[in-house]
Amino acid sequence: MDNNRYSVLLVDDEEDIIRIIMKKLDWESMGLTIIGHAANGVEALEMAEELTPDIVMTDIKMPYMDGLTLCRKLKELSRTIRVIIFSGFDEFEYAKEAIKMEAEEYLLKPVNAVELKEVFERVKNDLDQERAEKRDTEKLKSYYMESLPVLQESLYMALLEGRITSGQIYKYMDTYQIRLPGPYYVVTVLHLSSQSVEENGMDPFLMAMSVQKYAEEQTDRRWRSRFLIYLGDIIMISQLSDKEEMLEYTNDLDRLCRMGNRVLNVRITAGIGYLCNNLEQIPLSYQGAKQAVSYRVLYGNTRAISIADVEPAERVEMNWEDAYSSYIQQIIKKVRVGEQQGLEDAIAEFTGWLSGVQLSMQQYRVVLMDLLAELFRFISSHQLNMEEIFGSSQDVYTKVLQLESAEALGSWLVKICRNLQKAVTFERQDTTKVFVQNAVEYVKEHYADQDLSVEVICKKLNVSSAYFSTIFKKETGKTFVRFLTDYRMEQAVSLLMTGNDKTYMIAEKVGYAEPNYFSYVFKKQYGMSPSKYKADRLEQK
Repeated sequence: MDNNRYSVLLVDDEEDIIRIIMKKLDWESMGLTIIGHAANGVEALEMAEELTPDIVMTDIKMPYMDGLTLCRKLKELSRTIRVIIFSGFDEFEYAKEAIKMEAEEYLLKPVNAVELKEVFERVKNDLDQERAEKRDTEKLKSYYMESLPVLQESLYMALLEGRITSGQIYKYMDTYQIRLPGPYYVVTVLHLSSQSVEENGMDPFLMAMSVQKYAEEQTDRRWRSRFLIYLGDIIMISQLSDKEEMLEYTNDLDRLCRMGNRVLNVRITAGIGYLCNNLEQIPLSYQGAKQAVSYRVLYGNTRAISIADVEPAERVEMNWEDAYSSYIQQIIKKVRVGEQQGLEDAIAEFTGWLSGVQLSMQQYRVVLMDLLAELFRFISSHQLNMEEIFGSSQDVYTKVLQLESAEALGSWLVKICRNLQKAVTFERQDTTKVFVQNAVEYVKEHYADQDLSVEVICKKLNVSSAYFSTIFKKETGKTFVRFLTDYRMEQAVSLLMTGNDKTYMIAEKVGYAEPNYFSYVFKKQYGMSPSKYKADRLEQK
């Protein structure tokens, strides 16, 4: 039995044509499933973003967006989508453009059933072969040996861990023939859900290799990424030309996670670290990437999460010379992330260091003062209540000094940091509500702007579209596009019933440049044209 099934989206502005095509083939027996049909290119692109079809069959001549434009945008969305173009226009220029867009086939109407079946069988066979290649264990092993030489891998790991001095980095890079010209760098951690790996029944390491290969194929070459598998995750060291590319980079990684789930059936979370401008800061970016991945428990997996979106704007530079400062900063970071086990481990490492190092009483007090200073700074930056954290008005420094051992200090510190995590969780929930409320108010003030989009509002709020979309839907129950459309339609109804404006005037007032498209959206929303809607409502009064 064929276990490879693929989804098909049909696009044509003539419903009769859609029905004929659906009846021409026994889709199920061919291993294909029609997941929907669209009446124009705009609607098809929206459905493709939501449903991620494997194959799209589209007409060329359609309202709002033609088939060739749709083909180009589908390839921008995902290189894995196969496109079949059909049209009644027997012109060479159309066929030539279709070939440029990497369409699988160009068919002429009326579509012959035999020819149509041959095309879909060929496309399915190509997809079967592609999927088999991705899952071929031996090819994955060979690919790993060819793409990740041992010496290069060891250098990347040392770079991530900060085990190479600034003077040694470029020396080793020359020796191992590695070029990372930058000028900006960012580390990304691709984390695979252990549950989805188990569901695949594949060796975790080989599944990681499969995801790595897929990421290399799908990631735009402009990021010039270096890949390695480290501690069960796929690590990307990417290079950006300027700071403004960070938003586009985040969106690319978010698309990779969603499509990877579809193609490989494994849930991937991309944690994106801090942007840095030299290789010496790579360890800081890597730490930020690991922290970002841990936020999947709050924001869900199968998406990209940037540490710049989920953490306060403050950047902490690690002091490699003062050992105790490094331990304290690690504790604070675990508090920010909300990771209880990681927090306890970090505190255990800190108290273990205290127990093993030879300090004078004065030095010990300096360490405690710095520890409390960091806790107070954290509490102040988040505007938290001091007594809720420490439990009483007793002098905290005195209480800490009275603790008789590093183990006692550790127990007290675990309790305090857990209180901090709880308080920060409540604070972030309130912040999220304010954030979404600002977005809603912006829509209400600018809904008439024809250029209003997710990208526009994200630039206004200075966040990535992936983070914004997640938070907005979580708080409102709607996608941003759905919310904007609903609000525009509400305003259109109000204008329709309270005035005598023509349809084209109402369309412009609620943010639609094309009156015909406004009428199309209105009919889709209310089941009838604007004029009929007004007539029916007036009759009911």
